[in-house]
Amino acid sequence: MNWISNYVRPKINSLFSRREVPENLWTKCPECGTMLFHRELADNLNVCTNCEHHMGITPRARFHALFDGGIFTEVKVPEPVIDPLQFRDQKKYPDRMRGAQKATGEKEAMLVAEGEIARTPVVVAAQDFSFMAGSMGMYVGNAIIAAAQRAVALKRPLVLFSAAGGARMQEGILSLMQMPRTTVAVQMLKEAGLPYIVVLTHPTTGGVTASYAMLGDVHIAEPNALICFAGPRVIEQTIREKLPEGFQRAEYLLDHGMLDRVTHRKKLREELVTVLRMLTGQPPAVKGDLPAPKPEVKAIAEPVPAAAMEPAPAVKAADPKPAAKP
Repeated sequence: MNWISNYVRPKINSLFSRREVPENLWTKCPECGTMLFHRELADNLNVCTNCEHHMGITPRARFHALFDGGIFTEVKVPEPVIDPLQFRDQKKYPDRMRGAQKATGEKEAMLVAEGEIARTPVVVAAQDFSFMAGSMGMYVGNAIIAAAQRAVALKRPLVLFSAAGGARMQEGILSLMQMPRTTVAVQMLKEAGLPYIVVLTHPTTGGVTASYAMLGDVHIAEPNALICFAGPRVIEQTIREKLPEGFQRAEYLLDHGMLDRVTHRKKLREELVTVLRMLTGQPPAVKGDLPAPKPEVKAIAEPVPAAAMEPAPAVKAADPKPAAKP
């Protein structure tokens, strides 16, 4: 019995036991509740295939879809002083930073890169909302300044993707000082005559909206993105009135003149290329690269011999035979 219970039964159980399925294979759409397979969702740029709801996307995933061949070079950002105020709430600020870095795999809440979009050289900066709600701290201010300086040095336009809950409270007044610093960085681009395009994603709120996110030459937003300074819940509690449906959403702001375009994420790359090449005076982008035509090979005619050039002698017709006498 020991042999059966210790060997045979575990062997049978291992053959027929159900395998554990990883928890991250499926994602539930927060808008319509559809369960989406992770590969299908990634191929669709984190847009729900059922209701077209735009979910959050990391800067690296966005860059891989945006740049030609997914190839880009990161721009180095100066690192600020860590925890200058020795701030502590439920956790110490350095502990929160380490937790966010471990969860996202990124150093901070903004990534800056340079590359080409449809053969158009550009510098791009993108905020990561999953890193402490994309909050604007000293590092984010340094990143925007580094992106502007790099764009001016290379004479390239700057595209910025905003996604933030506002300033970072753990850095206090130092985070609020990034508002004038980033405004000066945007002014550098304008003095250099370089385009500055802002793509507002869900959500863009607080001090980010009150500074660099609303200083672009062209403002493009993703569908149904929340774009505001104070949130709708705060406004309702303050004025004690019900706000209109869709208030502070991208489509509402487009109707009231706050935005230039509302573009689907899958069409955003083509939209950016058109706007950038128009503002920089370049011809329209080539949709596809064709190989150069091969040179035509002409056959060399051989010289015709002189004898062949002489006319052929005339051939006399044979005389008809006389008819036989009867």
